[in-house]
Amino acid sequence: MKSGLYLKYGKRLVDVCLSFSALVVLLPLFLIIAIAIKLDSPGPIIYKSTVVGNKGPFVWYKFRTMIKDAEKLKKRLWDKNEAAWPMFKMKDDPRITKVGKILRRFFIDESPQFFNVLKGDASIIGPRPPDALEYKHFTEFQKKKLQVKSGIVCLWQVSKNHKKYDSFDDWVREDLRYIESMSFALDLKIMFKTIWHMLSGKGL
Repeated sequence: MKSGLYLKYGKRLVDVCLSFSALVVLLPLFLIIAIAIKLDSPGPIIYKSTVVGNKGPFVWYKFRTMIKDAEKLKKRLWDKNEAAWPMFKMKDDPRITKVGKILRRFFIDESPQFFNVLKGDASIIGPRPPDALEYKHFTEFQKKKLQVKSGIVCLWQVSKNHKKYDSFDDWVREDLRYIESMSFALDLKIMFKTIWHMLSGKGL
């Protein structure tokens, strides 16, 4: 499939078909996950956050993997941040619940984002949308990652060296590399790598 036709018509068609199929297949699993989350810790089943995409802010869904008031506790943990500013990431984040660790390990916590894809807010493959609060600190260079529709999975996440990048700009450069090379073949490659990561339990 030629890149021009794929980007204009095919990508959205693939997004809708795969997202709808995934949600139908995963529905029984969603029910089990919902029960497990409620039994594990108090709080909502679905965590909603405001992120920024190529057309502005929108609500981003995922299964809750952290304890209640996790965002407030993050302020106390900034000195232990292992990611490059303005992102926050901890290998052994104390806010993550027992069920949350399992969901994150197999990347299942992100599966409700197929609803975002069906709504047209995001694509299956594309640059990850930044949190609205983090976006306020973006430089003009970093904002370039929002040229196209955001995605559930990005090229950076399946890169062999993605955990070795020294700065957030390295992540942005990988997003820009994806934007410049967008094609059906590249999206398919990222999808297969994502499935392999999920089945191996390595997470993303």
